[in-house]
Amino acid sequence: MTDPAAWYPSLKFLHRTLATLSILGFVTRWVLTTRGAAVMAHPAMRIWPHLIDTGLLASAIALAVLASVSPWGDAWLGAKVIGLLAYIGLGMMALGRARGSRSRLIAGIAAIAVYAQIVACAIAKSPWGILALTLR
Repeated sequence: MTDPAAWYPSLKFLHRTLATLSILGFVTRWVLTTRGAAVMAHPAMRIWPHLIDTGLLASAIALAVLASVSPWGDAWLGAKVIGLLAYIGLGMMALGRARGSRSRLIAGIAAIAVYAQIVACAIAKSPWGILALTLR
């Protein structure tokens, strides 16, 4: 039987890949939504983001278990979880829940900024994220 810790590099690669696909998918859907593209009505446009994000969350949980970290004990991971909730909410607003194109524009830009902060928290292993990276 293989040591589960040996899976960590592969899981980390999968997690990073899915995170990249998630933000690329969000930006693509956001742009298409703002342009009123008919392709947004296709069922695949609602299904594939959920598949990617489910895989992203599953890989994050697996990585946390393998690394023995938790959002309650490691502030940087807690910041990522809070950021994820903000990213989801802002993404929902950017993709149509917000009233008016200006509100959707602001929500989309904010969602991208929150995503950048989540990535920075992961890289710096600090809840300060972007600030921690710039102060290095």
